[in-house]
Amino acid sequence: MMAEFKLVYPTKEQAEWADCELGVIIHMDIETFDYTYTHNSWTKEKRDPAIFAPMQLDTDQWIETVLKMGGKYAVLVAKHCTGFCLWPTEQHEYSIKQSPWKDGKGDIVGDFFKSCKKYGVKPGLYYSASYNGYMGVVNPGVHETDPTPEKQQAYNEFVIRQLTELWTWYGDVFEIWFDGGCLPVEKGGPDIAGLLHKLQPDAVVFQGPEGTKSLLRWVGNERATAAENCSSIMNFSPQLFDGTVEAPDSGNTFGDTWCPAESDMPNREAGKAFLGGWFWRDGEDQHVFSAEHLFDTYLKSVGRNTNMLIGMVIDNRGLSPDKDVEEFTKLGKYIKDAFSVKLAEGQKIDDMTYQLEIPPGSSAASYILIGEEITLGERVYEYSVTSGGTVIYEGSIIGHKKIIPINNLTGGYVKLNILKSKDTPVIKFFDIY
Repeated sequence: MMAEFKLVYPTKEQAEWADCELGVIIHMDIETFDYTYTHNSWTKEKRDPAIFAPMQLDTDQWIETVLKMGGKYAVLVAKHCTGFCLWPTEQHEYSIKQSPWKDGKGDIVGDFFKSCKKYGVKPGLYYSASYNGYMGVVNPGVHETDPTPEKQQAYNEFVIRQLTELWTWYGDVFEIWFDGGCLPVEKGGPDIAGLLHKLQPDAVVFQGPEGTKSLLRWVGNERATAAENCSSIMNFSPQLFDGTVEAPDSGNTFGDTWCPAESDMPNREAGKAFLGGWFWRDGEDQHVFSAEHLFDTYLKSVGRNTNMLIGMVIDNRGLSPDKDVEEFTKLGKYIKDAFSVKLAEGQKIDDMTYQLEIPPGSSAASYILIGEEITLGERVYEYSVTSGGTVIYEGSIIGHKKIIPINNLTGGYVKLNILKSKDTPVIKFFDIY
C-alpha cells in the first residue's frame, strides 16, 4: 500500500554521518586531576591549572582505540563546564597554557585533529556555551551572581571569540556538539547560529540551532538505547533537553525535518562512576562496561536507525585506560564476528516484497539486516518479516539500518513484506547473517 506524502531527505553530510554508525565522545578536563569536583561545584571554585599534567598524553593512542572498536568518528570535549580549555585560547589563561604538559606550549585539540587525519577518523568538537565555571556562568548562559545585560553581552562576545578559534584554527569539523542546545539570540544568547553557518556550514550539528543545514537530535537517554522504531525525521522544535533528563524520542516519520538521533552513553556505569561515568577516576575499572554490554547496546542503537556515540574517558596519564581499551577492542571483534558471514542476500520480487533463501546446511542465522537508501528518504512505515509464512518480526521504521536478532533460523525462505510506504520503497540491502 502506498499513499502520497511529501518526502524529506538528508543532506549529503547527514547521509555520510549515518554511514559512520559508531563513534566516541572524549572527555578529559581539570576534573580528571581533582576528584572533589561535582556537578554543583563547576561554577563555585576554580582549580590550579598546574594540576593538569597528562605527561604521557598521546592522541594517536586515543584514535587507534577508536579504530579497534570499529569507530569512524570522534568528538573531543574541547571545553566542558569548568571553563578549562584544551587548546591555547587567546581569551584567558585558564587553559593548557598554564599546564606543565609541554611546558604550557601544547595544544590537545590540535594534536587530536592531526591524529584523526592520520588514521582517517572524522573529527568533532564539543563546546559548552551554557556552562563555564571559570566565567561564573550557569545554564542557560546568564551569570549566576549579579547578572546584568552588560555582563551577558560580554560573555556572549567571549563565546563567539572562542568558537571562532575552534572553528577556524583546525580545519573542517565533521560534527559539532551542543550539549543542551544553544541559548538563542532572542533570549539573550550569543549569535552562535550565525557563526556556525558562516564558519562550519557543512558540519552535522547535535542539538544545533534552528536553520542549521544538518541537524542531529538526542535519542532521549544516556544509555544509547533507541526506541524499537526510531525515525530519522521529526517536526522541528528547539531542543529543550539538557542531556541528563530522559525524554524518549522516536521521531516522527511524517515530520518536516531530517534530524536523526544520536544514541550516547558513558563507558562506565552512570550511577556508580565519577561524574556520571563520563570522566576518569582511578580505581573504577569495575564500573567499565563489558564488551558484551556494549555490543548489546550497539544492536539497540545502530540496529535501530541511530548512531552510537560511546564515552571515552582519558586518564591522568593522558591515555585511554588499559581496561577501556581492552573492552573497546573486544567490542570491535564482536561486531566484526557477528556480521562477517553473510548467509544470503535478499532479491526483489516486486516493489513491496523482497525474499532470500538460507542455504540448506548453512550455519544457523542470528541477525537480519535491512536498510533503505536514505538519500531517497525514509519511505517504509509498516512492514513485516516472515519465515515459512510465519511472521517473525513486525515494525514501522527501517531507515539507514535495522538489525533484527533472531533465534537460530536454519534453511528456508525469509521475506520482507512492505505493507505501507510513502513512495516506492528503495531497499538498499536485505541480508541475513
